[in-house]
Amino acid sequence: MRLCLLGDSIAAGVGSTRREDTLGPLLAAHLRAKGHEVDLRVHAVSGARSADLRAQVGTAVAGGVDIAVVVIGANDLTRFVPAQVGAQLLHDAVADLRRAGAGVVVATAPDMSVVTHVPPALRDVVSAVSRDYARVQQQAVIRAGGVVAHVERVVTPRFAADPSLFAADRFHPSAAGYREIAAALAPAVEEAAAARQA
Repeated sequence: MRLCLLGDSIAAGVGSTRREDTLGPLLAAHLRAKGHEVDLRVHAVSGARSADLRAQVGTAVAGGVDIAVVVIGANDLTRFVPAQVGAQLLHDAVADLRRAGAGVVVATAPDMSVVTHVPPALRDVVSAVSRDYARVQQQAVIRAGGVVAHVERVVTPRFAADPSLFAADRFHPSAAGYREIAAALAPAVEEAAAARQA
């Protein structure tokens, strides 16, 4: 099972001090525990936006991909990329992966209001913008034949309540934060793997 991680710094594992505590290895370990043989490849790049997915998809497809996990949207939000623009780029990336025969699971934009750098007075606005961006992304992913894992619904309250889920930079997840994200992603990834082998 060729498992590829695409997207931004969260998919790449920035913030964790140990590689095994990052998203790719955690998801690979989960699939192995379910009996799958897994070849993990991480094509994600810190700082990536939806516009950067095309190159990552090309690399993944060239090397072979069975399951693609895409985590994207945070940098689009911080750079004020319009939702429709980012969503169309995400749609095209998912469609290309699907045409290559891959199962695709997407974690849409996180709720950026939980980041401590966001002033309290702006948190409601940032949360609303984040949710709207994720909603447009979700529609695009479904149109392209991918699956949306609603990670933000599960992890946002936990990250808001527990500072230990953030790394020292107070922006990226810590090892504990990555375990929370991986646990939220795992059911959809496992389902995609089972469908791939059916």
